[in-house]
Amino acid sequence: MDHRLIRSSYVIYFNRLDGSVKPWLASSYERSSDATSITFHLRKGVVWSDGQPFTSDDVVFTLGLLKKYSAMDLSSITPFIKTVSAPDANTVQVTLDKPFYPLLWYLGGQTYILPKHVWSSVKGDGSQYADPNPVGTGPYLVKSFTPQLVVLSKNPKFWQPGKPEVTELKIPSFNSNTSAELALQKGQIDWTNLYIPNIQKTYINLDPQHNHYWFPASDIVMLFMPLSKYPFNLLPVRQAISSAIDRSKLDSLGESGYEPPAHPTGLLPYNKDYMVPEYADLKFTQDPAKSEQLLQGAGFTKGSDGIYADKNGKKLSFNLNVVSGYTDWITDCQLMATELKAVGIKVNVNVIAFDAYYNALQNGTYDMALLWTNPGPTPYYLYDALLRSTNSAPIGQPASSNYERWNDTNTDALLNQYASSTDPTVQKQAIIGLEKIMVEQMPSIPLMDEPYWYQYNTSKFVGWPDQQHPFAAPGTATYPDIEYVVLNLHPAD
Repeated sequence: MDHRLIRSSYVIYFNRLDGSVKPWLASSYERSSDATSITFHLRKGVVWSDGQPFTSDDVVFTLGLLKKYSAMDLSSITPFIKTVSAPDANTVQVTLDKPFYPLLWYLGGQTYILPKHVWSSVKGDGSQYADPNPVGTGPYLVKSFTPQLVVLSKNPKFWQPGKPEVTELKIPSFNSNTSAELALQKGQIDWTNLYIPNIQKTYINLDPQHNHYWFPASDIVMLFMPLSKYPFNLLPVRQAISSAIDRSKLDSLGESGYEPPAHPTGLLPYNKDYMVPEYADLKFTQDPAKSEQLLQGAGFTKGSDGIYADKNGKKLSFNLNVVSGYTDWITDCQLMATELKAVGIKVNVNVIAFDAYYNALQNGTYDMALLWTNPGPTPYYLYDALLRSTNSAPIGQPASSNYERWNDTNTDALLNQYASSTDPTVQKQAIIGLEKIMVEQMPSIPLMDEPYWYQYNTSKFVGWPDQQHPFAAPGTATYPDIEYVVLNLHPAD
């Protein structure tokens, strides 16, 4: 929860829980029947936080900037865009070189629109620009900032009259789940997204009237390996690693029963309508003997130290990166290291700061790492971020999302099949093909279904999303949903 509540310049809002679409900075839109163009009608009367009007020129400028500097194009949409025009101050027309059905999600719901009157003076690649005075259309402004605490105050120029009713947000920094949990138990936090063991006893029972949680399914936690790096380019090695892992133990011991084993396809429970019938009952099963058979079949030999090595003597010995302070993931990694050692693979759990961890993922300079995935309205969006070759990069260069460096023409063809069609049947067939790739080729290793971690207290404010009112993805780390949540809150009294 940071600058996004200040910028908040999304055109459309998507509810990640049910895929529904709501107008935001655009009051309406039309998409052509062949998915080659889209027109946004921008909401009138919206101004930036510095008082300048928000217009179609800002949208045209932003997309031009993203096309010029690809590092700013985090959703990789500009290669699909042919033209962007502004017939008037409140209309934007986007045409494409070819049909691209997912454009509404990526452009409307995942791309920040930048203020032209500010960013036109920024020199060079804006992805490297540290904006000292962010200007946005969101409900908040920066009141104060320290490394320990960010305070946001209500934006008096926000376009929704009377909103937000939460006039000030305080965002403290914690160095671990444990310290944040202690503050939550003391009533110092109203809203957060923590992993809390035995949450009923350690949080809910402290104040059953006001302390609440809800953990709807969010994404898949996967084990990533750079596939252009030996020996992870060998399918039997990936399969051996997967077969050695007891995912039920990760759930029960590492995640307190909150994260059930993932499906081999990488599909979440709410994606069951896309499931290939032959995979409906497919499950991961721990089988250490199978792991060793796979390694031996791939030409590896176990040494006197119990660790397998190839014919050149190179041992299967790796670092497994995990973020310092992610206490549940650290436990997961320690469990996996023990299980992998039992089948002849030596793993060192490498606990590092988030910046170092994420930099290694982006640049492919790691052996193994745990990471969440990025879902969307259908399974396409998870697969696209995870598997599309253009989301990858050579080792040493930053990848936008394909951190395992999967590069496969058939995968790209299936992703393009989905994206270029408006026919749900054709799209579903593409998803089925991608499921087969996940199961048969294992580009990354699904581990657990991760929930939206979400705890909240109703003593001061009410209107939170819950199982009966799933109007937005909960928790404080999901954008732009956090804005939709906070704008729905009002004082408890």
